[in-house]
Amino acid sequence: MASRPAAPPDEGASQEERAGERRTTAIVRSVLDALGRPGDFLRATVRAIGGDNYRVNVFTGADVSSARIAHSFFVEADRNGIVTASTPSIVKHYGVTTP
Repeated sequence: MASRPAAPPDEGASQEERAGERRTTAIVRSVLDALGRPGDFLRATVRAIGGDNYRVNVFTGADVSSARIAHSFFVEADRNGIVTASTPSIVKHYGVTTP
């Protein structure tokens, strides 16, 4: 019995995943550029809500066991990940921006 060749990887899905990762990275950068970077910054998470709408949480703390959500925003971002609207408004809290 002849074996079938392995199916080629789904390059479309891979490209979509990379585009989604780039957009997520750009959203985090856009939020941190507007907010500033907390001295005890741990990470920021981005969750898609629907369409171009996202929930962004900024976590701070000395380590993950003491992490807390210091800032939380509902944002709208364009296809490049640039935040075009935010609730609440993002106000500069920290002097240092993203590297």
